[in-house]
Amino acid sequence: MITVTELRKSYRQGGRTIDALDGVSLEVPRGTIHGVIGHSGAGKSTLVRCLTLLDRPTSGSVSIDGRDLTSVKDSEVRSARRRIGMVFQHANLLDSRTAAGNVALPLELVRLPKSEKDAKVARLLGLVGLAEFADAYPSQLSGGQRQRVGIARALAADPTVLLCDEPTSALDPATTNEILDLIRELADTLGLTVLIITHEMNVVKRICDSVSLLEKGRVVEQGPLREVAGSLNGRLVQALLPLPPHNSSGTGPVLDLLTAGGSGSGPVLSELARRFSLDVTLLAGSVETLAGEQFSRMRVGLAPASEDTAPAEPLELNEVVSHLRARGVTVEVAA
Repeated sequence: MITVTELRKSYRQGGRTIDALDGVSLEVPRGTIHGVIGHSGAGKSTLVRCLTLLDRPTSGSVSIDGRDLTSVKDSEVRSARRRIGMVFQHANLLDSRTAAGNVALPLELVRLPKSEKDAKVARLLGLVGLAEFADAYPSQLSGGQRQRVGIARALAADPTVLLCDEPTSALDPATTNEILDLIRELADTLGLTVLIITHEMNVVKRICDSVSLLEKGRVVEQGPLREVAGSLNGRLVQALLPLPPHNSSGTGPVLDLLTAGGSGSGPVLSELARRFSLDVTLLAGSVETLAGEQFSRMRVGLAPASEDTAPAEPLELNEVVSHLRARGVTVEVAA
């Protein structure tokens, strides 16, 4: 597992101190995928450098499988890094080497016997779906294929942790999904613990089990995807289940509704309309599958239904809210 505790990294710039990381803490259980998301300048790159000991943190600790990496001696850093496989935005392959040659490079550095090395390279290229491209040079490969070679190379040292730094930001949408699905498959097959640094929420939606939102060097929200997506008051739910632009004026009271998995199953809106004699207007909605569970977020407007010949009954909003919550729907009064 990965445990980061109160990690701080400060730099001197001119006459002032810049806190690139300001007490970052997170935990990634073994065999899960955790996404760290944030805009440019949030501290993501500094976090990567501290996790791989390219930069020593000012304070705090980074633990991999119970070993505190921030306490290792400089002479032991290279050995400690072997626990971590790195996948970068660009594969950074050596143009003069074939796909097999690039994957073999880490094995050559530890002087693995040739027969073992060749067998391992073949196995790794098979794992990433490139068994037939062993003799191809990077210039002969697509962007997605080069990234697959980079992933195979990252696995060469049998790491327990895979650290992915913007692994798909240079790829088209279809190839992005293929690479993300491959990372998910490898994590499940090999029992890898994966940390993905990204600025793309679609990466988090597709494969992550948990997520941390990083802003100005601080974690401002984090948790399992099911939990952060199930809270209408959270910041991350706005990005995980965004509502399209809409106009809610003139619709009466407005409610935000959230259902997850089996909660609120059935025709919630039509039942609400019948039970309380309401006109229910769906103003906006979003449906996503997150961590294998379907989430639905809706914004609805309510107005008493009335016949032309009779006045409408006053709307008992508290009763409506209580009824929805009893059905397992998360409800907030938006307006």
